[in-house]
Amino acid sequence: MAKLNGLALKDHLREYHIFTQRLVIAAVLTGLLALILVARMVYLQIVSQNLYATLSEKNRVSIRPIPPIRGLIYDRNGILLAQNLPSFSIELVPERIDNFDRTIGELRKLIRLTDEDMVRYHRNRRKKRRFEGVPLRHRLTDEEVSRVAVNQYRLPGVEIRAELARHYPLGKLTAHAVGYVSRINEAELRKLDASDYAGTHFIGKVGIEQYYEDLLHGKVGYQQVETNAAGRILNVLERTLPVPGKNLYLNLDIQLQATAMQAFADHNGALVALEPRSGAVLAFVSAPSFDPNLFVNGLDSRTYQQLRDSPERPLFNRALRGQYPPGSTIKPFLGLAGLELGVVRADRPLNCPGYYILNNDPRRYRDWKKEGHGETDLTKAIVQSCDVYFYDLALNLGIDRMYRYLSRFGLGQRSGIDIHGEAAGLLPSREWKRRARGSVWYPGETLIAGIGQGFMLTTPLQLASITSTISKMGERFKPRMVYGIQDQQNSEIVKTKIETLKSVPINDKNNWLTVLKAMKNVVYDVHGTARGIRRNLKYTIAGKTGTAQVFGIAQDAEYKKEEI
Repeated sequence: MAKLNGLALKDHLREYHIFTQRLVIAAVLTGLLALILVARMVYLQIVSQNLYATLSEKNRVSIRPIPPIRGLIYDRNGILLAQNLPSFSIELVPERIDNFDRTIGELRKLIRLTDEDMVRYHRNRRKKRRFEGVPLRHRLTDEEVSRVAVNQYRLPGVEIRAELARHYPLGKLTAHAVGYVSRINEAELRKLDASDYAGTHFIGKVGIEQYYEDLLHGKVGYQQVETNAAGRILNVLERTLPVPGKNLYLNLDIQLQATAMQAFADHNGALVALEPRSGAVLAFVSAPSFDPNLFVNGLDSRTYQQLRDSPERPLFNRALRGQYPPGSTIKPFLGLAGLELGVVRADRPLNCPGYYILNNDPRRYRDWKKEGHGETDLTKAIVQSCDVYFYDLALNLGIDRMYRYLSRFGLGQRSGIDIHGEAAGLLPSREWKRRARGSVWYPGETLIAGIGQGFMLTTPLQLASITSTISKMGERFKPRMVYGIQDQQNSEIVKTKIETLKSVPINDKNNWLTVLKAMKNVVYDVHGTARGIRRNLKYTIAGKTGTAQVFGIAQDAEYKKEEI
């Protein structure tokens, strides 16, 4: 800096240079700040637009599904078989939870949470949209609800939901008929219309609950609600009410069902009782059974494995899916075939020495009665269940004529009952064996089929159905579980239609009457194989006993009926 007369002179050039440098630095900093702001705006407005738009909207308005009330199930007399009970569940909204592990840790102090609950939660979370609640646990106890409610202010994203839980008041008694609901799995979710099941976590899995799912489920409703940032509902802006599912009335008579179940005691088996005039299923039992309530919220793996692996097979629906040799219960139908096709006459006797020899074959096809039945006509053969008579009848009919005639009754076919999973059984023929086994049919196999054994398989439902057909002189009806459908909104019950099937043609009515009389004498004749049940009967009963063997009968070894 120069001096003039002792005064310092300013260096304007240097000051200008410094000013320019500062201006450039300020401009650069301003530009950087502007660039940062622009970048942030781009991030907020473009990159994260969906997220923050959703957050903003979720803080104001959300659309929440209202699940419909599932229809109830009653027996024919109005006894409740499936109902809905008030319950509470916990749902998590992941987007509102700051620290998931901490939240779960806090919840574990308040409610019981299992590893399976957590696995199920994470699996369900993958199916949900953003800001949609994911179920963590259902059916909280009153104490658990209270503990969570008191601490909810410090658990953002944790919501208590009121819901209706399915319950089966009669438990094991109706498990194989009514079935049960359980949580929707991933395979089912892929097939469902998501909008129809929004807010719904359960679906019918087996039985009536599965077959009539569309009627029982109802239609989902929606409400548009205003919420705060924590997700609490401040105001309901708009609401579309759900349509409740329809109630079902079954043909089952629960008192008859209970009597049938008690008759099995500790034995395994199945029973189907049909009304011959309509096909109505009055009783439907598979023993042993299981408690369907265990499945509603999901079994733990240990309990499920115990049920699945039990040698008693309680989960197996024997009435619907069990396929067994019909044994001697097939004899009235073969007798009718012989009469109608002109192969035998009702009064033509056959000598039964206790065994049957086929074409001088040294093997003896034995009768259950070691000493034989002596001179035996068709009626006596049915009443006393003479094997030898039906060996001979089967041989004269031939397996293909047996196949064609028994097919008319519906053997080897599904009945069409309104429960999924029915087995078809097996009615053998020459063609069937050629296709299935790659082998020819042997005469000895025809003999065995004549007493309902060998390849022939039937279900308890089929046997009940064909017995109804013979009692109605050839009229056939599709078995039906549901009697009526009730709209919950107007309480009107609409009866289901009785469905007829193709009748069995009648050549001579007397042939049918002969067989029916013989079936009556199975119970009332002093030599009838079911004579033991005739005491104190209030109603006239006709029927046919049958026992299937589990060992070969074309042997020289003797056996007794009680050993079969």
